Amino acid sequence: MTDSANEKLQQSCDELAAGILAVCETCGAKIACTESLTGGLLSDAFVRIPGASNVLLGSAVTYDIKAKASILHVDRSLLEREGAVHPEVARQMAAGAARLYGQPEYGDCVIGLSTTGVAGPGPDGDKPAGLVYVGLRIPATLADDGIEIVKAVELRLSGTREEVRRQTVFHVLQNLSLFTAHASRGF
Repeated sequence: MTDSANEKLQQSCDELAAGILAVCETCGAKIACTESLTGGLLSDAFVRIPGASNVLLGSAVTYDIKAKASILHVDRSLLEREGAVHPEVARQMAAGAARLYGQPEYGDCVIGLSTTGVAGPGPDGDKPAGLVYVGLRIPATLADDGIEIVKAVELRLSGTREEVRRQTVFHVLQNLSLFTAHASRGF
């Protein structure tokens, strides 16, 4: 990516994060992250925006596979069988983020976000560089039909290790903004 493309991507991330934070603050939602390949970049996307502390609860960087199991309660047998780069791992990480940072006073209003994948430069076993899963947990209280949403989105990214990590953050924000744009119409 050129410097200009990197600047555009950063500007897009800043705009998405600011919009997400504004909607979440209005509707009383909180955000919690668990990050593997992004190693803190996702939470940084929010922290860059003034007032983020009104919404962002925190981020756990669970790079190690055992940390995913012990801290986030991702199924150990799933991790042993599939490894960390798997859609169900992303879903369980997102749900684990919401549990980890949830507090009684927040009720069921914690959005969980997760990132897991292969940043590169080469593959990880049979998983190619650029294969990424992002997880989103939208609580029932914030979903249109009152049913909790826990989903994983598969990404096939290209570029350097750093570019894959930054593009992952963009895609998490983009996916979450689809929900928050819809949710903002109700407020």
